[in-house]
Amino acid sequence: MASMTNSAAGEGSPLPSAAGRTYYGPFAIMTTLFFMWGFMTVFNDILIPRFKEAFELNYFRAMLVQFAFFGAYGVGSLLYFVISVTTGDPIAKMGYKNGVVAGLVISAAGSALFWPAANATSYPMFLAALFIVGLGFAMLQIAANPYVTILGPEKTASSRLNLAQGFNSIGTTIGPLIGGYLIFQYFARTGAHGAESVKAPYLAFCIIFLALAGVFWFIRLPHVGEGKIEPGAGALKYPHVVLGVIGIFMYVGGEVTVGSSIINFLGQKNVAGLSEVEASKYVSIYWGGLMIGRFMAAVMLSEMRAVRKQLLLAIIPLLAWLFLWVAKSAPLDALQGSADASVWTLWRDGFLANWPVFKVYLPFVGLCWLLFQVGRSHAARTLVIFSLTVVALLLTAILGQGEVAMWCVVAVGLFTSIGWSNTFSLALEGTGVYKSQVSSLLVMAIIGGAILPPLQGRIADHWGLQISYLVPLAAYGYVAFYGLIGHRIGRGRQLAS
Repeated sequence: MASMTNSAAGEGSPLPSAAGRTYYGPFAIMTTLFFMWGFMTVFNDILIPRFKEAFELNYFRAMLVQFAFFGAYGVGSLLYFVISVTTGDPIAKMGYKNGVVAGLVISAAGSALFWPAANATSYPMFLAALFIVGLGFAMLQIAANPYVTILGPEKTASSRLNLAQGFNSIGTTIGPLIGGYLIFQYFARTGAHGAESVKAPYLAFCIIFLALAGVFWFIRLPHVGEGKIEPGAGALKYPHVVLGVIGIFMYVGGEVTVGSSIINFLGQKNVAGLSEVEASKYVSIYWGGLMIGRFMAAVMLSEMRAVRKQLLLAIIPLLAWLFLWVAKSAPLDALQGSADASVWTLWRDGFLANWPVFKVYLPFVGLCWLLFQVGRSHAARTLVIFSLTVVALLLTAILGQGEVAMWCVVAVGLFTSIGWSNTFSLALEGTGVYKSQVSSLLVMAIIGGAILPPLQGRIADHWGLQISYLVPLAAYGYVAFYGLIGHRIGRGRQLAS
């Protein structure tokens, strides 16, 4: 196909389709974005219990944090889709680089609004600020995800997207550790309203986003395209795309629902009875599971030689497991005004003390490795196997209690890891010139993260938090259906206009 007719200024001349070639440099640059929005998105899991306590909210109102943030994905992506239908794909016109810069600036503006929201002690203002941040992230997702998939051959798109999402998961792994410490301890002043503790972290986010926008404005990225700019809702003509949009809705809704409720779930007496600070560390293990699974998927779904692939599949999860162990053992409360020697001593002691925790988690990592072997490098098959495993874990968490229920919920992260990348790449396959438009629809489906958590919260308020895990269980059941059948429905033909 012909290359796109326009390229953003400073983004370089249009390059040929990436079929048969991978652009490693631009891919490495894009991973910084995946890390950053992962780091910040998971802060919502810290904001929920913080705001629940500070504003005396029930579960439903506390979950509006996710409704505001992920609802913005739906609104922003819908606006993008409408523009692409009426005037042509905006990304094709402005270029990926300018799309990224615009998303970063919008996210910076939303982060800055946390300061006046805290001064006014206004929960609605916080929700408005989160909505603006979400709008910026929607633009980032629309630009970055398809860009990563076309920076190389289509058959290895799932591998590249899983690798990029692996860096996203590094952010979501260390985010709860740092966020829990900053919001619940470092910036939590005695006698001050709880909302005050979020001001400084989000001001820092604002500065970081503006700095990244400056970096992306001046760097040179190749313009890789698959077709001309043309208006129309061509993406909706593909049945597997429509079903994939529902799949992303369910996947994101399920993943966010579980992550949003872990702190409160582990605080229940019949489960673990943990404090908010201690439970926030298990949130990092949950998101760290996504990191482990995504890096493993990047290897398993690649075209590297079998011997090297199996070697990396053994080394990567062990290194990532060790990273989680070290991170969870960090003595964050000792970093304020403590000498280096005492910090390292406390870190070592914490590392040894956490062995019982990570000894329990290790068999789940082993199960993840085994399931990748069963998946045999097929994106769809792996999606089915992993989604059904999540269903089994959540069912056990609903029916069980104590450590069994606790670890089944925490381990969900390992097996939900490949859901986004595999569903996204399966939905993009064969869509040609409509890739960015399809991407906008898939990103719009992130609104599942806005709809399902409040639904779970409503069920939790009436029937208990444990039974409310039926919501993500049903969501992952649909994702399994998409991997088994949905991605093949109508493949090779289009729906009638």
